[in-house]
Amino acid sequence: MSDITAGSAPDPYRLGRSGGHGHGGHGHGLLSATGHGQGGPASKFVTVAYGFWIFLLSDIIMFSAFFAAYAVLSTATAGGPSGKELFELPRVAAQTGLLLTSSFTGGLATLATHRRSMAATQFWLLVTGLLGAAFLFLEVQEFAAMASEQAGPSRSAFLSAFFALVGCHGTHVGLGLLWLGTMMAQLWVKGFRPEILRRLHCFGLFWHALDIIWVAIFTLVYLLGASP
Repeated sequence: MSDITAGSAPDPYRLGRSGGHGHGGHGHGLLSATGHGQGGPASKFVTVAYGFWIFLLSDIIMFSAFFAAYAVLSTATAGGPSGKELFELPRVAAQTGLLLTSSFTGGLATLATHRRSMAATQFWLLVTGLLGAAFLFLEVQEFAAMASEQAGPSRSAFLSAFFALVGCHGTHVGLGLLWLGTMMAQLWVKGFRPEILRRLHCFGLFWHALDIIWVAIFTLVYLLGASP
């Protein structure tokens, strides 16, 4: 018996046509669906980026917990210094400018990879890394100054929440710099291979996400904390 009998509806789970002899002698047969849609399975680049977005979302959830803890404990100074007394907005503004500029130069590096320009890609990645390192240096300098004033993380619940949130972001920046250095070395040795380009794309997503988180820290922690 043929797949489609006279007067019956076609099987909805069989799609497409082939050149074989089918019902009615019109030379049309039916092929099974692949389950991937008409365009076929997604490319490796798309699946890797999708998986990395899931990682970033989980990271954002973690930062959300730190933000919530800071919001609850921001006034629990236990008689110690508050953000208004500790925060130096010019230094934080310089950090913000450095990190946002590094995001821009990272985008220029991505454009250079599209042109397959090794010199331009390495140059903009290097600039991105130097800007990120300068940001991290100012943050470590801030932590050291606070610790010298007896305002370390053990001084109050406010400072514990502050060091946990800002320190977690700084740790991510440090890991990002290590990742960036590794990518520069791999790109120099292996060239513009597909797997290298996928990793560079994931690094770009990671670095831009750190910028977004820092803007939230700058606004909710430093600006609000330094206000009267």
